[in-house]
Amino acid sequence: MHECQRTSSSLLSAHQKTSHVVNSGISENLSSPIYHPALHLHFSRNCDISDCVSKPHWYSNFKSSASFRTNNPAVQSKAKTNMKRPGNVTPAYVGTFALLLCLHSVTADYCKVNHCYNGATCVTGVGEEPFICICADGFGGDTCNLTETGPCSPNPCKNDGSCEVIAPTRRGDVFNEYICKCQPGFKGVHCQINVNDCENQPCKNGGQCRDLDGDYSCQCPSLYVGKQCQLRCVSLLGMEGGAIVESQISASSVHYGILGLQRWGPELARLNNQGIVNAWTSAAHDKNPWIEINMQKIMRLTGIITQGASRLGTAEYIKAFKVTSSLDGNSYITYKVDGQQRDKVFVGNIDNDRTKTNLFDVPIVAQYIRIIPVVCRRACTLRMELLGCELHVYSNTAGCSEPLGMKSRFISDGQLSASSSYRTWGIDTFTWHPQFARLDKVGKTNAWSPAYNNRSEWIQVDLEKTKRLTGIITQGAKDFGVVQFVSVFKVAYSNDGESWSTVKENTGNDKLFQGNTDNNTHKKNLFEPPVYARYVRVIPWEWHERITLRMELLGCDD
Repeated sequence: MHECQRTSSSLLSAHQKTSHVVNSGISENLSSPIYHPALHLHFSRNCDISDCVSKPHWYSNFKSSASFRTNNPAVQSKAKTNMKRPGNVTPAYVGTFALLLCLHSVTADYCKVNHCYNGATCVTGVGEEPFICICADGFGGDTCNLTETGPCSPNPCKNDGSCEVIAPTRRGDVFNEYICKCQPGFKGVHCQINVNDCENQPCKNGGQCRDLDGDYSCQCPSLYVGKQCQLRCVSLLGMEGGAIVESQISASSVHYGILGLQRWGPELARLNNQGIVNAWTSAAHDKNPWIEINMQKIMRLTGIITQGASRLGTAEYIKAFKVTSSLDGNSYITYKVDGQQRDKVFVGNIDNDRTKTNLFDVPIVAQYIRIIPVVCRRACTLRMELLGCELHVYSNTAGCSEPLGMKSRFISDGQLSASSSYRTWGIDTFTWHPQFARLDKVGKTNAWSPAYNNRSEWIQVDLEKTKRLTGIITQGAKDFGVVQFVSVFKVAYSNDGESWSTVKENTGNDKLFQGNTDNNTHKKNLFEPPVYARYVRVIPWEWHERITLRMELLGCDD
C-alpha cells in the first residue's frame, strides 16, 4: 500500500457543504453553516481505511476517544447532528467529522459499485467484512437479494409441526423468535424427537406395542382386535347354532353307509350334532378330502373347534389337519407356521366325542375356509365350529382408515418393489427407487419413478398378511425443478402375488382413480367397498412429464 499523503486545506466555511458520505452508512449531505478560525483539517488521499483509525495524529487537535476510535454509526450520527447546530463545534465533534472525511477519502471503496440489492445501504469498515448490506424492509440475505418471508418459511418444524411467530419484532432484517407446535407423538424445539408412544403401555390383553413415527401399533393376540386390542374376536360363527346354513357347507366327497342308506354329508358337520348319522365323513376312495364353509362375506377367523363321531359303534376322527383359506373361492392360501414358509399341521382329536380347540396365532381374513384332513382314524369324520368375528366389529369401532406405514416406515423397504426405476442423467445416485415412494418424503430423489412412461409400469407393496384396504393417498414430486405426478391410476390386489384382481366400478369396468394435479398436494381416494389383500399394486394410467409417485395406503389389520 502507498504511504498516505495528507493535503492541508480549509475545510469548512459558512457557505460550504461536505460531500455525500456513503461509506459511513449516513445518507445525508452534512450541511455545516459553521465557521471556526482554528478549523483547519488534514485529510487523506489514496489511503487505506485502516489509516483513518490507526493514525489519529492527523487530526490530533480535535481527537476524542468517543469520536475517532469508533465506527459506530450512532456516534457518527450524533456528531453529524450537532455539527449542524451553530455554536456546537467542539473538538470531539470536529474530531468525529474529520474521521468521517478520512473514511470518505480512502481508495479501497467496496461500495463504489453497490453490491447490495433492493434499495439496501452498502457500508464498509464494519467488523472484518469488506462491506455489509443493511437491507430494506421485506428483504434479507448477505446482499439483500432474498425476499424475506419470516422464520416460518420454509417451515423449520419437522414431522408436520406447525410454525408460529411469537415475537414479530425484528433486529434489523432478522426476525427474533418462533415456536413449533408438534403433532401428537413428537416433541423438541423443532418437533424432531419421536415420543415413545409405547411408554404408557397402550396395548391391552397382552398386545405387543411397536412405536412408530408419531404413532404406535399393537400386535394383538389372536382373540383380540382394535387399536389397543380392546375387543374380543372369539364368537361362535354358526356351525353349531345354525347361523351357517346347509348351502354354505360343501365337501370333496361324501360317505354313504349301509347300502347307501346313510349319507354322511358336509351339512352334518356341526359341533355336538346328535343322531345316528351326525357328522361329515369323506368317501373311502377320496385321497385328498376336504370340507369347506363359505361365510358369504369376508370374516376374521381366530380359531376352530373340532370333534369326531361314532359310526356303527366305532370311533372315527381326524387326528391332524391343515387349514386353507380364500377371498374369492378360486385362489387358496395354506395357513403357515408363524414366521416360516412351512404349512402348519394342527393337532386334532384323540377320540370321537371330546372337543379340541385350535387358535390361529395370526387370524385368518377370508370368505372361504377349508379343513384338509392329514391323518384320520379309520375314516375322516368331523363335527366342527369356527371362531371369529365380523370385520365391522373392529373397523367400525376403532376406525379402518389408518395409515398402514408408508410414511412412518412401518412398511419396510424390503416390502416395496416395482417394475423398474428411473435414473436421472443415468447416474445411480439419482435413482428413483420404489423404496422412496413414501408420502411427504424429502430429498433430491424422493419418490418412485419408473424407467419408462407407459401403462405397463407398476409399484407394489407386500403387506405381509391380508389386510382391509380402504383407500390410498398419492402425491407427486419434482426432479430438479420439473413438476411430475400421476394424474390417473388403477389399483390391483392379490393374496399370493400371482393371481391379480383390479378394483372395479359398479359397472364391472376397471376403476380409474383420479390422481394428482401438482407435485406436492395430497390426493385421497377411497375404495368402496374395501378390498382385502396382502399385495397391492398401483398402475399409473396417465401422468404429467414423467410417472412420479409418493403414497400412503389406508386401512386396518383385518
